[in-house]
Amino acid sequence: MSQENVEIVKRAIAAINQRDVSLYLTLCAPDVELISPVAPLEGANTGPEGIRQFFEGVQEATSSFRLDAERLQAVGDDRVLVLGQVSIMSQGGIPFAQPFATVYDLVEGKLRRVRVYGDRDEALEAVGLAE
Repeated sequence: MSQENVEIVKRAIAAINQRDVSLYLTLCAPDVELISPVAPLEGANTGPEGIRQFFEGVQEATSSFRLDAERLQAVGDDRVLVLGQVSIMSQGGIPFAQPFATVYDLVEGKLRRVRVYGDRDEALEAVGLAE
């Protein structure tokens, strides 16, 4: 199941890059939870409506948004770790790029929790792979 989960996460990243919320939602459990680094301020994006809000926020704030995965690794049977680079162009034309780390928890082949970390070491520690 772990390799299948890696493929599901690859499809989820492709859906984000294509800004295809419908495709992304087909990969999600009904109670999906997206926890970004701004969650302590704004709260997590939960359920289909929360995912739509996330995509709308990306659309409103950026003229381009791309996730490039450098490392996708199954961690156990139900988790996938992704390390990569996010590249953004703001609506005002300001480019921004930085490393990211995301831990995807899957249940029965569906994304259940997506936790985005601003710090790679914190993500590695969360999945027991601290370097």
